[in-house]
Amino acid sequence: MTWDEVDDEDFVPDLRQKGVDMRLGLDIASLAYKQLVNQIVLLAGDADFVPAAKLARREGIDFVLDPMWADIRPDLFEHIDGRRTTSPPPSPQHLR
Repeated sequence: MTWDEVDDEDFVPDLRQKGVDMRLGLDIASLAYKQLVNQIVLLAGDADFVPAAKLARREGIDFVLDPMWADIRPDLFEHIDGRRTTSPPPSPQHLR
């Protein structure tokens, strides 16, 4: 294949997460241990954040979750101080 033959269909995006949850968890732990914040608002619903939420709450941080209208697992809900979604709910056309 020559360069002139290459078009958009020859490219495939690589959208894998590479340790994003781990890095966010470390940031939450750092903020909590250093007492740099009073409240953390996490926009996610991933149960991978249970350990970070538990740690932040043990350190006295108010931990609020905004799952952006998504369901969250009970084990995550157990370890947050509040759940609030401020974005408008998705319209039916976006759910298709």
